[in-house]
Amino acid sequence: MKPLTQLSKKDLSEIKMIVFDVDGVIVPRGTKIKQIGNTTTLETKVINQKQIEQIKKLNKLGFLINISSGRGLYMLQEMFRDILPFISLTYECGSATWYKGKIYQHINSFERTKNIFPKLKKVAIKNSNVKGFEPKEFIITIHCKRPDKKIEAIVKKDKGLVTLWNGEAYDVLIKKDQTKALGLRHAMEIFKLNKKNVMAIGDNYNDHELLQESGIPISADKSRVKGKFYVPLKGKFLPADELMQKILALKGVKS
Repeated sequence: MKPLTQLSKKDLSEIKMIVFDVDGVIVPRGTKIKQIGNTTTLETKVINQKQIEQIKKLNKLGFLINISSGRGLYMLQEMFRDILPFISLTYECGSATWYKGKIYQHINSFERTKNIFPKLKKVAIKNSNVKGFEPKEFIITIHCKRPDKKIEAIVKKDKGLVTLWNGEAYDVLIKKDQTKALGLRHAMEIFKLNKKNVMAIGDNYNDHELLQESGIPISADKSRVKGKFYVPLKGKFLPADELMQKILALKGVKS
């Protein structure tokens, strides 16, 4: 992997869409969640004003901006409310894409997950390790203080499902089929793009397939995911900020 400083103008020559992971890339990592009975409280992060202006400038240069996240659509819309006219949202690990008010569904997981959800709810009751279930439509996300063998065992019994631990929560997904790569492939179809036209940046285990599906993969945490280039995890700016500054500088635009 090369440091982001070595990204060149030539590297950008065929890039038409830039895909950003969210947590740890464009906003800080970590989700504050609290669940008591049927009441779930979630903190909604908001994208920084500087990143808002950077995305608008990239859009003006002709770049399509896609946000790819494991989060649900409602939360992403709240996080990126000020720039919704300039972006598309691919949510719940590639399950669907929102663009200018239209939703493109990429997978139907209802039949695969409807029976396991009650089992997971049952094991979560009185489990002090479980912080709560994040509201989702296509995937199941269980926030925990630490990895939980009981949750892993329940999902493992279903050969068609898999758990993905991201450091603070489990995503329960359809094995092999429900990935961020699925969402990117469909997003490329929507915008009539090829792999060589896409740059993607991510920092976590569930970003591996996303980066591999892109023409220029960029790692925001080289201890978790590999790319052609990498952004130092510890720095003055968030990885998305670093990347956008670099692209704008190469295009001769002040960030």
